[in-house]
Amino acid sequence: MLVDDDAMVRAGLRILVGGSADIEVVAEAADGAEAVTFSDAHRPDVILMDIRMPGVDGLAATRRIRSRAGAPQVIVLTTFGADHNVLEALRSGASGFLLKDTAPLEILAAVRSVAGGAGILSPTLIRRLIDHVADPQASSRRARAQSRLAVLTEREREVAVLVGQGYSNAEIVTRLRVSLPTVKGHVSRLLSKLELNNRVQIALVVHDAELL
Repeated sequence: MLVDDDAMVRAGLRILVGGSADIEVVAEAADGAEAVTFSDAHRPDVILMDIRMPGVDGLAATRRIRSRAGAPQVIVLTTFGADHNVLEALRSGASGFLLKDTAPLEILAAVRSVAGGAGILSPTLIRRLIDHVADPQASSRRARAQSRLAVLTEREREVAVLVGQGYSNAEIVTRLRVSLPTVKGHVSRLLSKLELNNRVQIALVVHDAELL
């Protein structure tokens, strides 16, 4: 589903996606309120969500959509990479973000990636966002993140830091000299214990706790 208040942007994305044999646009919405309604009605797998829209913005819409059982994956779209709302959208359950000038093939690859359950925001970009966005609540956010991580075992904490550093499961296997099922099990427990939706959010918590 495409969500943007600019009809020209939606048209461009529709043409782009329409040229792909394995991706179909099932709905379009012009604001966050429509996005929530149409998400329930059409059950898309992935939503490309603009942040800045009149009325209900993309941030509020992402929160509402991701709070539902079986919610679709959300990729937030922005024209400004240091928008603090991007961080809030990621903390609300979005699987990643794209700048609106992202190359077409990269947009398609991102849609396929999140449809398969992977996040698309590298920890390097998370660090850039955090570095460029003034956060007056950084101190309290750090304390909350450290408190959340306190429930982890030493190995789970180690895996969380490696996820925050951008390592894939296969790379973590090599670094820790354990099996792939073991690493997948650790990641699943991290998501469960921390009540998170994806690896991007694990990386955010690790960054908030200032462990990198």
